[in-house]
Amino acid sequence: MQPTRPLLPEAARRAAAWCVVFLLLAGVAAVGIWLCVVFKTVVTPVLLALLGTALLGPLYRRLLRMKMHKSLAAALTCVAVLVVVGGATYIVVAALIDTGDQIVASLRRAAVDIAEHLGAAGTSLDDLAKNARQLLEKFGGTAASGVISGLSVVGQMAATAVLALLLIFFFLRDSDRAVETLRSLVPRSIGDMAEAMGRRAFEAVEGFMRGTTFVALVDATLIGAALLILDVPGAVGLAALVFVTAYIPYLGAFLSGAIAVLVALADRGFVIALWVLGVVLAVQVLEGNVLQPMVQSRTVQMHPAVVMLAITAGASVAGILGMLLAVPLTAAAFGIIGELRTRYTAAGEPAA
Repeated sequence: MQPTRPLLPEAARRAAAWCVVFLLLAGVAAVGIWLCVVFKTVVTPVLLALLGTALLGPLYRRLLRMKMHKSLAAALTCVAVLVVVGGATYIVVAALIDTGDQIVASLRRAAVDIAEHLGAAGTSLDDLAKNARQLLEKFGGTAASGVISGLSVVGQMAATAVLALLLIFFFLRDSDRAVETLRSLVPRSIGDMAEAMGRRAFEAVEGFMRGTTFVALVDATLIGAALLILDVPGAVGLAALVFVTAYIPYLGAFLSGAIAVLVALADRGFVIALWVLGVVLAVQVLEGNVLQPMVQSRTVQMHPAVVMLAITAGASVAGILGMLLAVPLTAAAFGIIGELRTRYTAAGEPAA
């Protein structure tokens, strides 16, 4: 009997198989995102706790090396978080409250001046300035402009923060059990691979959080010092805004830098605005060529286009919170993919 020839050539069948795999992965990802949106009240503190655990892991491990009990070390780490984050939040919110009206007024004057020079093409800039308070609220917190939108919002934020802090305590204290829990959830044959992927993903998030915090502190310090030297009004509030928005790569630096330049233009004139623009650009060059490579060299390399797409996707799913969480989650995904590529390449199989 003569063997039947396949209906499709080998290349077409391989392409079809990869399409099926892609559709399955896309379906699983879509269902996962949908579940995260539906249960965002629970998912949000868990994700924030994971980021906090990644950031505070070195401090916790240092306390353990000092022969401190795990529960006590986790508790002291959480207290340190409460003091540092609470103090930083107070400084940021207080600075934005004290200088928020001044910044908004300066932005409005800058919009009017630009509109006068641009004529009809600049008429929409005044509307942009009128909405600057909303921008400050989003990046500085709901109390940044001095107006609390509602007790329910504040209560939800407080509950999320408390739950995230408690989860950080448990995640730190029971971190040694994470590997055992992960292995119990997967088949025994892939336990080693699952553990390696989990470690690689967490290391990527840990490096991103520590590096981004360092970059944010450097950016805020340099730009804030320059604004103080140039006597730009609201310098402390603008520096606080730079620190907060630095957790949104590329887009955050553009927004905070543009606001600083407009405030300088309105109150200090064109020359000072140019100086502020030069400082902002110099800091961004330092970040892009020195700081970011140092950060990414210890985690995973992500192209700026990938980062921007991740931020856009995160914003469409969960707004500002999605923008903040998108990049570390993408870094974790890249870490998992990198581990898979390493294992398949080492096994002599073609990497996907």
